[in-house]
Amino acid sequence: MIYPVYVHPGDARHAHGVIVPDFPGCFSAADEWDQIPAMVQEAVEVYCEGEDMDLPEPTPLDVLMQDEQYQDGVWLLVDIDTSRLDTRPTRVNVSLPRGLAAQMDRYAKAHGMTRSGLIRSAVNEVLAHSS
Repeated sequence: MIYPVYVHPGDARHAHGVIVPDFPGCFSAADEWDQIPAMVQEAVEVYCEGEDMDLPEPTPLDVLMQDEQYQDGVWLLVDIDTSRLDTRPTRVNVSLPRGLAAQMDRYAKAHGMTRSGLIRSAVNEVLAHSS
């Protein structure tokens, strides 16, 4: 599906910043223009991973171009492979020490998260740093 993405052009010292408006809070960066589609695909996959959500329809580009927050960059249309987006949650049983579960719950509550959201975030962080 073709989605509009907003690009803040970079320079020799800064990557191109990329925002995917139809997925609020979804962003990425790329050093080269030709890397942008792959980086957008990856960012949207991570954004949707484990989320129980319907995929948004692309917002018409002419609507987004009127938004004042998108003024000093350029627009690209990127074909996002939605078949790679799995937004259905999967139930997983995990056994943890009771004290650890209590710590998780306190942390999650203090940060406006659920237990599942905290686990998902922690696992994503570990996987992002394991190459």
